[in-house]
Amino acid sequence: MDKKIWELTADEVLKKEESQRTGLSNAEVEKRTEKYGKNVLATKGKTTLLQKFIEQFKDLMIIVLLIAALISVFVGEGVDAIIILLVVVLNAIFGVFQESKAEEAIDALKGLAAPQAHVRRDGRVQTVKSEEIVPGDIVILEAGDIVPADLRLIESASMKMEEAALTGESVPVNKTINVIEEENPALGDRKNMAFMNSNVTFGRGEGVVTGTGMQTEVGRIADLINNAEETITPLQQNLAKLSKTLTWLILAIAVIVFIVGMVRGQETIIDMLLTAISLAVAAIPEGLPAIVTITLALGTQRMAKRHAIIRKLPAVETLGSTEIIASDKTGTLTQNKMTVEKVFIDNQLLDSKDLTPDANHKLYDLMILNNDTKKIDSELVGDPTETALIAFNDEKDYTTDHVISQYPRVAEVPFDSERKLMSTVNKLTDGKYLLTVKGAPDELLKRTTSYVVNGEILPMDEAELRQIRDTNHELATQAIRVLGFAYQVLDEVPTVLESDAVEKDLIFAGLIGMIDPERVEVAQAVQEAHEAGIRTLMITGDHRDTAGAIAKRLGMITDAEIDTAVITGAELDQQTDAELAKNVEDYVVYARVAPEHKVRIVNAWQKKGKIVAMTGDGVNDAPSLKQADIGIAMGITGTEVSKGASDMVLADDNFATIVVAVEEGRKVFANIQKAIQYLLSANLGEVLTLFVMTMMGWQILAPVHILWINLVTDTFPAIALGLEPAEKNIMKQKPRGKKSSFLSGGVSSNIIYQGLLEGIITLFVYAMALRFPDHAGEAQIHADALTMAFATLGLIQLFHAFNSKSIHGSIFSATTLKNKFFNWSILVSFILLAMTIVVPGLNDLFHVSNLNLHQWTIVILSSISMIVIVEVVKLIQRSLKK
Repeated sequence: MDKKIWELTADEVLKKEESQRTGLSNAEVEKRTEKYGKNVLATKGKTTLLQKFIEQFKDLMIIVLLIAALISVFVGEGVDAIIILLVVVLNAIFGVFQESKAEEAIDALKGLAAPQAHVRRDGRVQTVKSEEIVPGDIVILEAGDIVPADLRLIESASMKMEEAALTGESVPVNKTINVIEEENPALGDRKNMAFMNSNVTFGRGEGVVTGTGMQTEVGRIADLINNAEETITPLQQNLAKLSKTLTWLILAIAVIVFIVGMVRGQETIIDMLLTAISLAVAAIPEGLPAIVTITLALGTQRMAKRHAIIRKLPAVETLGSTEIIASDKTGTLTQNKMTVEKVFIDNQLLDSKDLTPDANHKLYDLMILNNDTKKIDSELVGDPTETALIAFNDEKDYTTDHVISQYPRVAEVPFDSERKLMSTVNKLTDGKYLLTVKGAPDELLKRTTSYVVNGEILPMDEAELRQIRDTNHELATQAIRVLGFAYQVLDEVPTVLESDAVEKDLIFAGLIGMIDPERVEVAQAVQEAHEAGIRTLMITGDHRDTAGAIAKRLGMITDAEIDTAVITGAELDQQTDAELAKNVEDYVVYARVAPEHKVRIVNAWQKKGKIVAMTGDGVNDAPSLKQADIGIAMGITGTEVSKGASDMVLADDNFATIVVAVEEGRKVFANIQKAIQYLLSANLGEVLTLFVMTMMGWQILAPVHILWINLVTDTFPAIALGLEPAEKNIMKQKPRGKKSSFLSGGVSSNIIYQGLLEGIITLFVYAMALRFPDHAGEAQIHADALTMAFATLGLIQLFHAFNSKSIHGSIFSATTLKNKFFNWSILVSFILLAMTIVVPGLNDLFHVSNLNLHQWTIVILSSISMIVIVEVVKLIQRSLKK
């Protein structure tokens, strides 16, 4: 069986890649470029703007709207046709814009690649474009470089790499050239490999290129992004389902009316066709797609003010139905900043906040002197564990600059990943020299012979060793990274700067415990999510113990669950997709995972029918962000790749913002539900009115009447309903889930009885006007009756808009008049409706007559009865629910 790259020695890799330490010849590079292609990432074939634009018109509701526009032209209402077409075209343009944004993910991934690289070719070092690199090239790396391709390291001098964006590892990884014998190690454990787009933070080294372009680990991620299925949001599913139902219903009713009319023989074919068309116009909620889009857009504006930037409109509503939030740990749940948390000094373990550094304790000077951190423009640059030590002293006003200048470094023994120690020699003011040693406590203790307590140096004994080791173990179980410090005063600089000669007979000074701490607000956000019926998961590339400890601190798991609720990527590999789908509810924390694991986890929950939100900030999160029902990227620490693949970006990188966004999402769904209830019950009222008028052989409302009511008295109040404030306890309810729709929760039954009620009241007014006319003459009586029916149908909808402010709640609540836009929209709609009746010229255009005070009183009182009846029904509904 072929060995993996990391299982081979440096010489074996060179042989396998047909290369040598002096590099490839230029002629060989040309051959390999032809064979392997450029070192670039492949992209999915992009659709043109025109193709994207045409694609938008395949939506069923859009087709229904286009039919409505055609009908409007057919009945001579050109203005209405233009308005409807304008709504359709604006929707299409917006859809194209959103789709184009989504294609930025791969482009951003390509942009991450190192523009240039240093390679050895023909025995000399050359600088070439990273896209020109081929397998077998020898790449030279130094601190600050971006790795241009996947490499097997053949030389490493104290080299460390920051791979957080790829592996999720929160601290730079020490690199080695040694063979790795572990079978299938996780990406972060392949210490002799360097991966494309990683950053070299410390040291230097060389590597032979083993993979370029799509054959790299980043290339595999690009491939996952390219092949990720585009998930249909619940909103899109709901609207599609609603569109289909309405379309067939409209066609059925129109056909029935046409057939009944023709059988009765009262009208000509043309008249009955116009009647059927009027019915279709009455049934189609022309403004629905526009109202949904506007409600979502207004929701995005409110969310942007609260630091949640929405990239794709349907994501607003999807957030509201989220049942699972799978969150990356590093930089999302934690601060991605190593911080000193515990200090073991003078045989006491203390919280860092309770300490004040002073020169009497050697430990604080050792933290500063045994440190390669640099200050550039007051910023600390270097290894995160080392910058944490400097930051700790600086924050406590123990001036690091003064200590460094007072005791200059004259020699050092660099850090070595095998001995896990680093030493420096610094000159003291009395002419002697201070040897400082820091590193892994277990290794350090092997070299100590004494320890210091309150300034007194005592010989090391078993009791002291046990106390130090117990403290180290206690901190390690809390996922705290522990560094030990020791020192010795020398008369002269050692002549041989090697570990065995220098690091011996040391005085133990203390331990420093550091952690990438959880964000302050996250524990509260996790609790709020739990109350809202949302399960929070942690998915990270970090070690099992670290991940488990942070999850425990955040309240995601308990002590009892630490063994069962935490699973590693290696353990995931042992489960099939079917097994994972079966067991997925048992796990809360996923540690040491690779990008494909994240996609599998999201898939497993989706198979359970759950709506999954995935948060992340790294390149490695992009495929799962795209696969999830809603991908949430970090705005500050997030890579452009993760942002490009996401539906939403957290501008403040604050996990708590997700909970705020969920609340906003729930509010948006509730408001769209209110608008749909309002629109469809109004349209049902119109259909019933026209249907009965036709069956009774009465003169019916013209298409112009219906279109005016639909486009004016419907639209403004419906948009205003999208601005309603959130109802109380919206975050105490369980998520709706995938199976719910806009018509669930009692909305469908409300639409039916409220629509019937609107139709019955309108027909009652029409019948009364015919039975008890105010004017003489057959034509005038029918004109008055039709005008009163038109006014009632319009006005009843405006009163009904108040009913729709809550699905089951009373309108007599403190928030009823809070929405100023709603109040104004009702007033404006009433004026526009009244104008068609009272303004001379307009009433001729709309074929209506002037009404007297008595007739207006009947219209207004009949319309108000809608509120009274619905309030009684709601009261009964609330009583039954209790």
